[in-house]
Amino acid sequence: MTLENNRTLAMLRKAEAEGYGVLAQTCYDANCVIGLVRAAERNRSPAIIQMFPVTLEFGKGPWLQFCLNAAHQASVPIVVHLDHATDPEHIELALSLAEQGIAFDSIMVDASHAETDEENIALARPYVERATRYGIAVEVELGRLEGGEAGLRTISDAKLTRPEKALEFVGGTGATILAPSIGNLHGKYINPPNFRQDILQDLQKAFQGSTPLCLHGTDSLPDELFRECIRNGISKININGWGRDPYAKKLAEGLLTKPFPDAVDDAVEVFEEVCEKFFKLFGSAGKA
Repeated sequence: MTLENNRTLAMLRKAEAEGYGVLAQTCYDANCVIGLVRAAERNRSPAIIQMFPVTLEFGKGPWLQFCLNAAHQASVPIVVHLDHATDPEHIELALSLAEQGIAFDSIMVDASHAETDEENIALARPYVERATRYGIAVEVELGRLEGGEAGLRTISDAKLTRPEKALEFVGGTGATILAPSIGNLHGKYINPPNFRQDILQDLQKAFQGSTPLCLHGTDSLPDELFRECIRNGISKININGWGRDPYAKKLAEGLLTKPFPDAVDDAVEVFEEVCEKFFKLFGSAGKA
């Protein structure tokens, strides 16, 4: 199998060509998945159902199959992506499910904890080659982001992406989506974010039309910074806490005073509102 018909790559390359971003919303349960799909269909927007390895490990094949069904049966383009697969057992789980016919559209093989680019390549490439055989596109990270969230490793020593190394790195790993480190971090920003847009601009020149760029570390970013990153080549935008926190808060509050179905309905509605905000902000509404 090849990546010729890969849904994630087709979605992101269209977004890049037309100058908008695609929401990759982290989903922790079926309610989030249904909310994202509903919001995407209502706004005629493409979207990405994204999950962390801890969620995949909990639900395994049945959970992934549910997500794939919800995505691929939607009336708009929606794909399913595994974010930050760092530990070998999580990558092996994703690939073993693909072998059973339950395959992600794309995964992130995250070897950014490696000490050197060469070690990152050596760790990632065998998994990229195996994933490609199942038609799964692979995202990799060049450089290293600080922070941690939702069961991910906590990293304390960030390394910015060096654009002059990017072509060699992507070629070395064989990956087809690149997540750069431009001053972004996982978790909350203590100081105002200072993104190196010059790095993005150089990467855009190098990879336009071939390797989509993904933005991580988006909690509490101002709207204009999102727009600037999209102008400079970002097509996949990872969102986590923006949707997770109000959803969880509304659900917890509702369960204290309302029947379970009513509490769920109210919480999913809040989650959908967040997704809708980002479809409009990223310019993807009406693009499906």
